[in-house]
Amino acid sequence: MRFEHIIQINSFELGSPPLLSREQVWRGIALRIYDPAHFIIGLEGHSVRQHERLENGIEVIERTLHFGAFEVHDKATLTPMEEIKVEVIGTDRWPACSARTCIEEPEVSSLFLRFIYEWDDSDPSEQLLTAEERGIREQAYQALDMDTVTRIRELAHNSPH
Repeated sequence: MRFEHIIQINSFELGSPPLLSREQVWRGIALRIYDPAHFIIGLEGHSVRQHERLENGIEVIERTLHFGAFEVHDKATLTPMEEIKVEVIGTDRWPACSARTCIEEPEVSSLFLRFIYEWDDSDPSEQLLTAEERGIREQAYQALDMDTVTRIRELAHNSPH
């Protein structure tokens, strides 16, 4: 199954929040990988199992996210200034799934973030979910992503230019 939505970052309408640069947006979404505690509710900590920077600038980070006794293992691939893809390794307690965050700029300074979530419908835990529960999950993803954009704005406002 796939769920996708888009959030406009910059609007040129009067009264809109200050415009953000592509670099400010990138730093914000990358921070979700480097320091996820600022973005994931209930996260008690994380550890990096492996961090590799490839010749083309792409970074691959394998992490373990700690939620008390529950752990999630994932692999994040950061393509600078473009996108981040996180692949979660499935376990008996958590299905395999992925999330992508892409920066889109259809016109100069007209920035959007596209969020794409995918998971395996054949996973037994996924088959147990009702349509209502899937809808709640999608609403939670949207709320998390809106909070991310709010946090990016706060970071951009508070950082030296």
